[in-house]
Amino acid sequence: MGAFAQMLQQQGHEVRGADSSLYPPMSTQLETAGIEVFHGYRPENLDWGPDVVVVGNICRRDHPEVLAAQDRGLPLESFPSMFARSVLEGRRSLVVAGTHGKTTTTSLLAWLLVHAGVDPSFLIGGVPVNFGRPFRVGRGEAVVVEGDEYDTAFFDKGPKFLHYRPQRAILTSVEFDHADIFADFDAVRAAFAKFIELIPATGHLIVNAADSEAIALSQQAAAEVVTYRVLPGFSSATQPPVEVNTADYVARIRRSKAAGAHGGRRTMFEIFERGESLGQFSTLLVGHYNVGNILAAVAMARLEGLDADVLRAGVRRFRGVVRRQQLLGVAQGVRVISDFAHHPTAVELTVRAMRRRYPQNRLLVCFEPRSASSRRKIFGDAFASSFTAASRVFIGPLMGMSRIPEDERLDPKLLASQITAAGTPTQSFTSVEGVANAVLKTAGPGDTVLVLSCGAFGGLPEVLLRGIGDAVRFAEDGDFAAVDHLCCEAGLAPIADRDQTDTLVIRGRGPEAGHIVGCVSLQSTGDSAFLFGLVVARHRRGEGLGWILVDSVVRWARTVGARGVYLITENAADFFSAKSGFRPLGMTQIPRELRECTNFQNASTREDAVCMVYDVPQE
Repeated sequence: MGAFAQMLQQQGHEVRGADSSLYPPMSTQLETAGIEVFHGYRPENLDWGPDVVVVGNICRRDHPEVLAAQDRGLPLESFPSMFARSVLEGRRSLVVAGTHGKTTTTSLLAWLLVHAGVDPSFLIGGVPVNFGRPFRVGRGEAVVVEGDEYDTAFFDKGPKFLHYRPQRAILTSVEFDHADIFADFDAVRAAFAKFIELIPATGHLIVNAADSEAIALSQQAAAEVVTYRVLPGFSSATQPPVEVNTADYVARIRRSKAAGAHGGRRTMFEIFERGESLGQFSTLLVGHYNVGNILAAVAMARLEGLDADVLRAGVRRFRGVVRRQQLLGVAQGVRVISDFAHHPTAVELTVRAMRRRYPQNRLLVCFEPRSASSRRKIFGDAFASSFTAASRVFIGPLMGMSRIPEDERLDPKLLASQITAAGTPTQSFTSVEGVANAVLKTAGPGDTVLVLSCGAFGGLPEVLLRGIGDAVRFAEDGDFAAVDHLCCEAGLAPIADRDQTDTLVIRGRGPEAGHIVGCVSLQSTGDSAFLFGLVVARHRRGEGLGWILVDSVVRWARTVGARGVYLITENAADFFSAKSGFRPLGMTQIPRELRECTNFQNASTREDAVCMVYDVPQE
């Protein structure tokens, strides 16, 4: 709703809204956009005289502003209906639907089109890291939209995606979910069947060939059906097997060595289009299912006319989605990762993927049953077998149980005992503070803490990072003024080319909490990266923060696929050589594409400056 409000404003409409509670990043985005938000629901919120009231699906018939709108004769319209009327009219709608993987697939498809210069519009249920916001108003004909099967409004109980006029669509999977609105699996199937019927005969339905339910439903399509499938891993010496012809688009994941204690290996795979190789692709996303998401987006992009080389570069540069396998920070060697997974299948796939990425150390999983479905005992047995790849599990308290009948509620204590009986030690807690204290007592260097929740989990990730201390995190939009100030104090240029640059920061503790006390940046191009802007606040020098920042940014360079990390230094060559394994080299040996980057050109050119490189270990 917040993203759509900004789309409407960019189209020239006056937009205001109301909510019972609003948090960053959406609260910040709306404030920056100048969209007024009334806190709390009251009839007088409509006194400014809107022409139409867009109603979210959480609103009931007795909602105070719904009643006020009806009293004043103001028309009510659902968000999906208004979106279709204001954005989709006269454009080509590309819809991504399915029980799992919608947000990642939609985000990647949108990124591939933008990267190729197509200039699409998009609306996504999550925030793609490459864009920093979940919407875009473009001038091109294509509109990419995440197709949600959840209901539309109190006056329209049909799924949202029935409003989205799909001309081409992706169907990732079909599984029972949303037990609060679907009586059974047959009702879920019926919803997707109606969606498929909307695709015209001149359109395309891209469907996961490995999902039997999705394939069965695709038989009803009038549109041309395009299939995709991910095959098991292979060694580089393996010849293309016959299986590459078992779907229109096939990906074969290359088997690699274990990620090791540091993790960070990229996923390598080859894509075949109707039996012909499109070449080798790589991604920082982890998991067989994420390769499937990428393959679906690539199939759609090919139908949209995109070149394979452009897609290869786009996939490589895709950084994922906020709260989908998102590394929030590393504190004292402990990684804190956030993921949205709340369905048993998604939980199992995500936990397994994190175990494969970080196989050498413990994987501590914090799970908050937050969605309407996950708080119901109907999924209890499935959840009990979803955590087998974890080392320990910490289950948070159930929130908002008043609307769920007592005999239908999930029992966290019972779930904890079931997971423990399956071989993974598990505890349940009645407060987020209890979860945090237990994790802080347990976690140690090398461990990964995976936080699973479709809500805020009481701010648990932030509590953990603060509690461990001196966490290295990715800079947020509001941090760059402070980062540039630190750089200027050290005689360094401010950061340029932010869309190609990752900046890591350390925030202060105690009285200086929230202030940036250290930073470092990495600009990537191709398989090379330039390290610059390494600064530690004067009063925190001598504590080893510089080494922590360099170690963290080099690990990130490995994650994004860099083969060499280059830098220029005036007086810290000994530090980089002794502490981090950099070696000197001549200026002309630095890749030309890096030398052409603004940040490189802004770096020191004094005669005594030393160029250095770190050779990233390869498989």
